Amino acid sequence: MPKSLTPRLASLRDEIHGYAKEFGLDFFDTVFEMVSYDEMNMVAAYGGFPTRYPHWRWGMEYEQLAKGYEYGLSKIYELVINNDPCYAYLMESNPEVDQKLVMSHVYGHCDFFKNNFSFRHTNRRMIDDMANHATRVRRWVDKIGVEKVEDFIDRTLSLENLIDQHAPHIRRNPDPQRAEEELKSNERVEGFKVNREYMRGYINPSEFLDSQRKHSEDEKAQRKRFPERPQRDVLYFLLEHAPLEPWEVDILSILRDEAYYFAPQGQTKIMNEGWASYWHSTIMTRRALRDDEIIDYADHHSGTMGVRPGAINPYKLGIELWRDIEDRWNKGKFGKEWDECDDLRARQSWDKKLGAGREKIFEVRKHYNDITFIDTFLTAEFAIQQKLFVYGFNEKRNSWEILDREFRKVKNKLLTSLTNFGQPIIEVVDGNYENRSELLLAHKHDGQDLKGDYARETLRNLQSLWRRPVNIVTRYDGKGTLLRFDGQHHSEKKVEL
Repeated sequence: MPKSLTPRLASLRDEIHGYAKEFGLDFFDTVFEMVSYDEMNMVAAYGGFPTRYPHWRWGMEYEQLAKGYEYGLSKIYELVINNDPCYAYLMESNPEVDQKLVMSHVYGHCDFFKNNFSFRHTNRRMIDDMANHATRVRRWVDKIGVEKVEDFIDRTLSLENLIDQHAPHIRRNPDPQRAEEELKSNERVEGFKVNREYMRGYINPSEFLDSQRKHSEDEKAQRKRFPERPQRDVLYFLLEHAPLEPWEVDILSILRDEAYYFAPQGQTKIMNEGWASYWHSTIMTRRALRDDEIIDYADHHSGTMGVRPGAINPYKLGIELWRDIEDRWNKGKFGKEWDECDDLRARQSWDKKLGAGREKIFEVRKHYNDITFIDTFLTAEFAIQQKLFVYGFNEKRNSWEILDREFRKVKNKLLTSLTNFGQPIIEVVDGNYENRSELLLAHKHDGQDLKGDYARETLRNLQSLWRRPVNIVTRYDGKGTLLRFDGQHHSEKKVEL
């Protein structure tokens, strides 16, 4: 069971808390708890929460984490929960320098959770709701049976990415009451306003009024589509319209709520980890480190920041980009004058001594996510400095190799991998396809084809919830293709896009 902090660690927590406040961090109250390495692995397997609904995958993830720790392949330094108050876990076997590093890192995360716009609509009582979710699922297990519930969860987890990650911030569907009022106001077709009654037939001839009525009827028919417009939140559509049993509705709503809770963390992984790393580095090197701790700190910090060819380390990319932003705004390396300067020596020695870097990074922390962060602030100079490149598989040589170092291609590749978490964008376009109660989905093709085996299994799991055949329109080799699963057989045919 988690333990409270020792007097010494409580003193260190208060010290680090003071440094974090001194540097301007603004965070929720943070509760630190001590756990053993085994307990840390259990909490990590649950996604950072002390309890979750019963499912076999938690045990699988625990075994993977435990083996990695026992064999010296991996180590979890910190876990922090986006909650109010925030909860964070310290491993009791860590040396004191690691505890200070973790506390500094945690305060960086908590500041980001509280202030970044992506987390504005997240549930700040999720630690309680996770426990409630677990209780609800256990009740259904007792009533329905573990195999039936686990099978449903298995199928639903394969669909948990079919949500609209931007839904908390925007309104895609019109307000129903307002839409009804607009519909009523458009039902009468009177044409253009006339001041003289005898001119009405000339200004609004019958042919014109007929065409306006037809247009109005077409719009009305369009509004009666099911759904009225493409819906990206597939799980919500299933909750509203699929013929699910009450226990299935309850569990599906639980998994959807949890998917929306974790979505902002996926949208800000590079920013969030980079921000926390920036602040643990700043606090430790400028305030908290003792002379005899420097070597151990440098060793552990460098291990976290280590990179390997062919992979992006969000800690490393994030912290370096935050430092680059701070340096650029300190020296004035932005704006029209900087962009138009083509003198290499002048650019290298450029320093307007503005000193606005710290203010700028706090502004960026508030208003950006990973995609806008990379798109706005990743520059050609930064890509060269960090040795970024595009890699791929060369079939002729049967090996992975560097394909390109050109900045625009590197940036586009990185942005593509971040868009929708690098996963295909799927929308519901028709819940009564061909008037047969079949479900029709559409893949918004961005140059990357659907993986056939993934698509077939996803259709299979969707069909098990919809109870009728499920179709998806996509594109292969530039040609439209309709994939279909009717509950027994998969099929595909060419269609016009």
